[in-house]
Amino acid sequence: MPDTVLILGSSGRIGRHSAAAFARAGWLVRRYTRGTDMREAAKGCAVIVNGLNPPNYHNWAGLLPRITADVIAAAKASGATVVLPGNVYHFGDTPGTWSECTPPRPVARKGDLRLEMERTYAACGFQTIILRAGNFIDPDRQGCMWTELYLRKPGTLTLPGPERTRQAFCYLPDWARAAVALAELRTQLDPFEDIPFPGHTLSAGDIAAAVEAVTGRPLRRSSFPWWAMRLASPVWEMARELTEMRYLWRTDHALCAKRLSALLPGFAVTPLDEVVAAYLHTAPDGQASHVAVAP
Repeated sequence: MPDTVLILGSSGRIGRHSAAAFARAGWLVRRYTRGTDMREAAKGCAVIVNGLNPPNYHNWAGLLPRITADVIAAAKASGATVVLPGNVYHFGDTPGTWSECTPPRPVARKGDLRLEMERTYAACGFQTIILRAGNFIDPDRQGCMWTELYLRKPGTLTLPGPERTRQAFCYLPDWARAAVALAELRTQLDPFEDIPFPGHTLSAGDIAAAVEAVTGRPLRRSSFPWWAMRLASPVWEMARELTEMRYLWRTDHALCAKRLSALLPGFAVTPLDEVVAAYLHTAPDGQASHVAVAP
């Protein structure tokens, strides 16, 4: 009989792509309904994918511990393995290739909160797999950084930092495929696993070049209005929270591939041109059908 996975946050980015990937792999997929008893929903599940996250950085200090406590209670009640999307916030502003061995050096409050959350999972006594990724690339363009920042204006690449500073990016269908593969290896893994997902390491210039190669049209450059975010911070939560993370766009970094390659030696990410084409919904003639580009 197929194993069952409980997807938390099934309408969100992680949840949607995880549900699809587990279903393709033959798992029974159960979607959690917010406001219901999570422990009851987790009964009979082998794996819980925690795609819950406060939207737009809202009240992380209050909401993250509540979500964590609910997931831990559900996992303890069911004996399920938790798969958790990690991020890079706790690495701080020291450039480099970050791995599971890189000491945490958070320089922002959200880095502290995520580090505390992960330490809570590590100490709770059931299996947790953190699959750590950088900025999400969602082919459905649901609230990811390409949509909200880099490609937010038609025909323009918005620069949040230096054009050649690299960041870790994660194409969400790839993350979901890796999550399934690790879930299927769970009996061979340690009780607490911190696994970087290398994805694509890209500068803003790399993103522009990839989009231009797919569309055949140039992108203008503009700078992100950080000054406006600072002005709005006292009255707009999202502006305040985003400004706190500005350091990431000034910190050249990548995620180490060694651990994931050792566990999943045959795993390959989607080539960048295919990622761009899927994101732009590019038609067979090479013209982007949903995203306007410069004439």
